[in-house]
Amino acid sequence: MTTTPRILQNWNPTAFVFLGLSLVGLVGTLYFNILSVVQLRNYLGDWFGSGPAVNSLGVDLLVVAIAGSVFIIVEARRLGMKRAWLYIVLSGVTAFAFTFPLFLAMRERRLMQTAHERAVN
Repeated sequence: MTTTPRILQNWNPTAFVFLGLSLVGLVGTLYFNILSVVQLRNYLGDWFGSGPAVNSLGVDLLVVAIAGSVFIIVEARRLGMKRAWLYIVLSGVTAFAFTFPLFLAMRERRLMQTAHERAVN
């Protein structure tokens, strides 16, 4: 009988997909954020001042980030996940493209853990 290492318990393929997306979001946004700093660009001015299409994208992402943040808080409370507010705070210094899929991966792990606990009891 093989045993799964403790660190890999409660991980399923869906959680790994979310974790992979989280890493892509972190690396992709970090690269362009660093590029913006190195080039001494006006980050918010570039984001919101480069025409209607970029403004549309900015509003789109802002609304999705707010809705996702509400989802993180509500779902974390429902599942008994602690310190969910850290995902939202961390998104302010990294990117929501990193923290939201990371939350979804941790949520998936929590769901697997809960299912396992129910099966044992």
